[in-house]
Amino acid sequence: MKRLLKAATCVLTTTVSCATWASDTTNIDALIHAAQKEGAVYSVGMPDSWANWKDTWQDLNNKFGIKHQDTDMSSAQEIAKFQAEKKNATADIGDVGFAFARVAVRKGVTQAYKPSTWDEVPTWAKDKDGHWALAYTGSISFISNNKLVKDAPKSWNDLLKGDYKVTVGDVGVASQANNAVLAAAFANGGHEGNLKPAIEFFAKLAKQNRLSFNNPSIANLEKGEVEVAILWDFNALNYRDKIDRNNFTVSIPQDGSVISGYTTIINKFAKNPNAAKLAREYIFSDKGQINLANGYARPIRSNITMPASVQEKLLPNEQYKNVKPITDFNAWEKSARKLPRQWQENVLIHQQ
Repeated sequence: MKRLLKAATCVLTTTVSCATWASDTTNIDALIHAAQKEGAVYSVGMPDSWANWKDTWQDLNNKFGIKHQDTDMSSAQEIAKFQAEKKNATADIGDVGFAFARVAVRKGVTQAYKPSTWDEVPTWAKDKDGHWALAYTGSISFISNNKLVKDAPKSWNDLLKGDYKVTVGDVGVASQANNAVLAAAFANGGHEGNLKPAIEFFAKLAKQNRLSFNNPSIANLEKGEVEVAILWDFNALNYRDKIDRNNFTVSIPQDGSVISGYTTIINKFAKNPNAAKLAREYIFSDKGQINLANGYARPIRSNITMPASVQEKLLPNEQYKNVKPITDFNAWEKSARKLPRQWQENVLIHQQ
């Protein structure tokens, strides 16, 4: 694993607690030794099938003898579990959506750990104290069924001019659908605190009777019940390849989109804190980042040399030239709370 170039001071105890590792491999070795003494790591929201976590858990077992078990749950459930169990913790580490990272810190259920590749994580994608950092990103994309759609949309403007139905999901409930609305706002002059341009955009689709209320699931895509859907790119690419790569087009809207992601949070009360920290260290290593890319998630570190077979699963970098991260989380939280009613009163009212 790649180490930091700058030396850091670390006090080695039974629980290795320093936030940043030194170029001296002794500190990494101490973490590995402490993690091996614990022997296991228990995760929540990190199942084998999501973002190819399977390969990372297998690597930790094969390389370090760390056993693993996961209980799948939502971001909100993970934080609630950490908070409810406290010192009776049954989970060491979880994976939560970007918007939930700050919530977890505010609730006091996380502990800091900066992996040795910390300096290669963009500032917008990490907590300055090391409580969280996005390991991979997702950007809102379009997936089009080429058998049903003649010209696959490449922009929101294209989407508006089409004659096909658009599936956006459960706006006001699902994070993916809410972020689709935010992406449309970014593309049309709005921002986290002003979703009006997006609401007006989707109202136009509704007036054309072009909004579909199908679930944008892989099953519905495979059955031909979805013409165009708005999804995270890692979901869209995964669905495309699982069904038929040649029959679907995936693209990032070129007039604007939102980039978000997922971050590990290490339980403040973890029974296996060193194994959890070693897991984060490995996730941010070259191999850990490649594992995520193999699951269609876009690694947060941009300097990874990936095998051609993995790189070709992802969209070209130039498609991401006009994506924006969420920067005003307070405004976005307020907008998201108002979104269900706005959607009902200003969009669904027009659907025939």
